[in-house]
Amino acid sequence: MDFSEMDQKISAFMERWGVFAVRLSFGVIFIWFGILKPSGISAAESLVLATVPWLPVFEGETWVAIIGWWEVLIGIAFLFQKTIRIAIGLLALQMVGTFMPLVFLPEVTFQAGLIPFGPTMEGQYIIKNLMIISAALVVGGTVRNKA
Repeated sequence: MDFSEMDQKISAFMERWGVFAVRLSFGVIFIWFGILKPSGISAAESLVLATVPWLPVFEGETWVAIIGWWEVLIGIAFLFQKTIRIAIGLLALQMVGTFMPLVFLPEVTFQAGLIPFGPTMEGQYIIKNLMIISAALVVGGTVRNKA
């Protein structure tokens, strides 16, 4: 087998399984990390609690649980072809909230004097969501495909 044939086979494999792998990864990650929030064992809990005080409808811990179950719904919806649109809609709303600490808590998300070039670990955790958004765009591009 020459390079071109091998490259074609690898590319075909990636085309066939890539979007499914992203959807499965979304499902696992959002369900897993989502469950951690209402369970009280999420590493992101303090960041969420610091971000939501301006939302007076619920106490901070209630927001943590709501966001956690929201993420579980996102994960479940990504697992099924028929609910991808729902997953992307829920994800789009969640991403708005996810980026809020960059604006409202720069002292937490950026190293002192290094805004916007020196994100803290929390800032990096948030900024990596650009990849999640990009992957969701790729998956969203398949919603009209036959399952």
